[in-house]
Amino acid sequence: MELMVLLNALVTRLLFVLHSLIGVWRVTAVKKEPKYWLLALLNLLLCLETGLTLKFKQGRGYKWFSPAIFLYLICTVPSLWLLEIHHGTQYCGNEPGAVQVNVTNQDFNQSRDSSHGIEGTDHHIIQTAKVFVNQLSTICETVWTLALHQTFLLLLVVGRWLLPIGVEITRDQLSQLLLMFVGTAADILEFASETLDIEDVRKNYALINAILAVWTWSMLQFPLDLAVQHIGCKPSASARRIPSLLLCRYSAELWNIWVSLFIQDGPFFIVRSILMGHFRIFNQMLVFFTAKNVLVVTLQLYRLAVIMFDFRATILQKSRKGEVCCCPCEPYEARAHAASHRDNELKELVAFPPNEESQAPSEDH
Repeated sequence: MELMVLLNALVTRLLFVLHSLIGVWRVTAVKKEPKYWLLALLNLLLCLETGLTLKFKQGRGYKWFSPAIFLYLICTVPSLWLLEIHHGTQYCGNEPGAVQVNVTNQDFNQSRDSSHGIEGTDHHIIQTAKVFVNQLSTICETVWTLALHQTFLLLLVVGRWLLPIGVEITRDQLSQLLLMFVGTAADILEFASETLDIEDVRKNYALINAILAVWTWSMLQFPLDLAVQHIGCKPSASARRIPSLLLCRYSAELWNIWVSLFIQDGPFFIVRSILMGHFRIFNQMLVFFTAKNVLVVTLQLYRLAVIMFDFRATILQKSRKGEVCCCPCEPYEARAHAASHRDNELKELVAFPPNEESQAPSEDH
């Protein structure tokens, strides 16, 4: 096992565990009940996945799916749910949204005086860390929740970048996937913060649960890598079944369209439409992002229509020429085998031309 692969695999999962523990700590601090520390036991699943990945995959990733990202979602999402549901009980200091971190020189001088003559510099560092942690606890709790949302999405992108890739995905495909994840994370963060910050939404418990359910559903696209990988297909299946050939040729594009329509922009549009149509909630940003979702869904449907017409035209063109439709994602060996088979048939025709006597008309006739 390579050293860098092992280091990346361990460091990335360690970051996931630390962030999850911070979320559990905030839930315990807000609810003021130690029993919520039991949520930290979910990290045992991530530890188990780490051991299995190091043993069976030598630290590298799997094809089409990232178990580490999925388990990170399982460990962190429950904490964010609890923080958002009990948002009204969270204390905020002087001003809403104000971050109150004031580690003054006086605090450091007090910690320095108390540590002077005891254990020297080491004790001074410990006291300084305690002062800093105490000051962090004075940060507005709603700001803590928003910061956990932001760091959660950033860690999903950075973690996917740091995790060792498998042999099935290339660096070029990984870069495309990361760029897609950055835009996706920004849309998801905007959806959660913009809808849950509405005062009328905060008064409706069922509506908060519905928004969080859609938010959780949209997060499930991060563990999947189908957006940049083509699904392999067999030559026999691609030649006989049109749906198999369509899925083989346009699998990545079809997955992107499916994600946009049924996981992200489609559900976001439905939630925002319900807020405006049923609950009569209107603001400038809500209207703008609803129009944006409508535009994205329309463009995705247009893209789907273009793919279908292009595929149909290709099939008709190949059928008129009498050619066998080949999937571009088929392995090179399969295409080479088909080409060599056609070459052998041509050689046989050249070596054994048709009998001219059988083609000439008979004298009796």
